[in-house]
Amino acid sequence: MTPDPARRASTLRLHPNDDVLIAKEALPAGTVVETEPGPVRLTQDVGAGHKIAFRARAPGEPVHRYGQVIGVASAPIAPGDHVHTHNLERGERRQDYQLGLEAPPFPRPPPGEVRTFQGYLRPDGRVGTRNYIAIISTVNCSASVSRLVKDRFRDVSRDHPGIDGVIALTHRGGCGHVVDGDDHLRLERVLAGYASHPNVAGCALLGLGCEVVQPARLLERQRLAGEGGRPPPVVVIQDAGGVRRAVEAASAEVERLLPRAAAARRTPQPISHLVLGTNCGGSDGYSGITANPALGFAVDELIRQGGTAVLGETPEIYGAEQLLVRRAVTAAVAQKLLDRIDWWRGYLRSYHADVDHNPSPGNIAGGITTVLEKALGGVAKGGTSPLVDVVRYAEPVAAPGLVFMDTPGFDPVSVTGIVAGGANLLAFTTGRGSVFGCKPVPSLKLASNSDVYRRMEEDMDLDCGVILNGVSIEETGRRILEALIAVASGERTKSELLGIGEEEFDPWLSGPTL
Repeated sequence: MTPDPARRASTLRLHPNDDVLIAKEALPAGTVVETEPGPVRLTQDVGAGHKIAFRARAPGEPVHRYGQVIGVASAPIAPGDHVHTHNLERGERRQDYQLGLEAPPFPRPPPGEVRTFQGYLRPDGRVGTRNYIAIISTVNCSASVSRLVKDRFRDVSRDHPGIDGVIALTHRGGCGHVVDGDDHLRLERVLAGYASHPNVAGCALLGLGCEVVQPARLLERQRLAGEGGRPPPVVVIQDAGGVRRAVEAASAEVERLLPRAAAARRTPQPISHLVLGTNCGGSDGYSGITANPALGFAVDELIRQGGTAVLGETPEIYGAEQLLVRRAVTAAVAQKLLDRIDWWRGYLRSYHADVDHNPSPGNIAGGITTVLEKALGGVAKGGTSPLVDVVRYAEPVAAPGLVFMDTPGFDPVSVTGIVAGGANLLAFTTGRGSVFGCKPVPSLKLASNSDVYRRMEEDMDLDCGVILNGVSIEETGRRILEALIAVASGERTKSELLGIGEEEFDPWLSGPTL
């Protein structure tokens, strides 16, 4: 059969060593596509973003995408076959780590090329991209009261245009934890990170009184200080005399915070003050081809300007950690990452699970087959910059450059930790259409394909699917950087316009509930 000329541009080959092509659109069985070895006829229907074999693979033989092994054939694979969960599995994985092999010095721009944004300079020298007041629950038992307080300030931006809003940050934890155990200490770090966040002009802590996470101890241990070195106000429901009185007391504290927050003004600041959190959710077969590498280009440009980018989702970089290890600036930084990978292996084993529980059903429907494949696409968000540090969940991010934070893959939990670490801006890539927001930080959503962008245009901020039609990764990456600078300067993201981002506050709780 003569190859159909219309199908010659319908696939992508990402690396010379690859064994598979990626379908740029849904292709029916019988379609002939051009490959380097010659025309290949599809033996099955292949969905958009899914893989097509153009080399035969026997059971047990490795299959390559991105020039890396994404798994082994679990059944015979012939040229033209759809390669997916029915004939590809992770297989045994042995990794040879080469520490610091690709960590060259990263160039800085000349002084005349330094970029700026309009941000809120805070007393501690950090810069905010938004100007919120937060009511922070120390325990789930104070969550409803926190929301009642917030409801009194729904129109705050009308009366105080310089304030982005009053938000209630509530969660399901705060008690029932092992005292000074992992969950207790992680939750304290999260609450402290939000209380002192550069996007939060002021906050009040709201507790019940008998919880494990005691507000007074939180203030002391986390060394929280507000204006003039004074700690943020605390309201305890039991001490206040119940719900109504606690609402009145907390509302009065918020009223006292309003004038100072309203007086804050945006001023020109170098983009070296931007701490960009990155995350991907609802990934598809295009995420690692379009949105993620384009974001990686923007990350490199931000870091070149002295800024910081945070990569997370530890279970979702399993299979690509060797690429980050090669870029570690020291052996100690590389070892910190490998130690976190080892922790996750043991943690999952304790629940009779392993990393093969990733990818999710939505990822699989979008064309991702194994966790190795997902990881190789996901790590592209980190660009090519050297890895300067690895931090635990919700630890402060202090070093400029590319930093890895140990977080779960679940988007709200992952981003909560990254924001607590100090990220004042978020870039979120999606191939299936995640509608993620994360107050008090703006979330710029990057669609990996144009179909999702068109179908969900009210939710997606930027279409990275144009890369499939010939727009370069570099050009798209520059568009992302310009959009990030505009958002950091006050331009609203789609999720902000829709009011999304408060319920997504979700600190990581991994241990027993007592």
